[in-house]
Amino acid sequence: MKKLFKILGIIFATMLALMVVDMIILNSMGLLEESPEIVVNDVDLSQVSDGAYTGECDAGLVKVSVVVEVKDNKITDITIERHQNGLGGKAEKVIDSILEKQSLNVDVISGATVSSNAISKAVENALTVN
Repeated sequence: MKKLFKILGIIFATMLALMVVDMIILNSMGLLEESPEIVVNDVDLSQVSDGAYTGECDAGLVKVSVVVEVKDNKITDITIERHQNGLGGKAEKVIDSILEKQSLNVDVISGATVSSNAISKAVENALTVN
């Protein structure tokens, strides 16, 4: 019985040590940082002239650059020039919602919240900062 407890103790200590090492590695890579809150505001498209506009959003681990094309006060196309996303690649589907609704007030893509918001914010920045 003592031998069993000794083996279980060694296994537990090893697992604990691996978890600590894992946390140190993740922290050094910046993967344990809290996601920044990204506030996305809708844009009044009636105030946006025809043209192509560029916008960016830097949300820490997620960085996005977009080109937004506007014609007759409608967003006609959104091209993602850069999307450094970790695991948030599926967030790029948020573009379809923005184009369909002609609004930035759209639902985020589940499992890719930060990337979804970063893409929407980059579109907002394109249409308001220029």
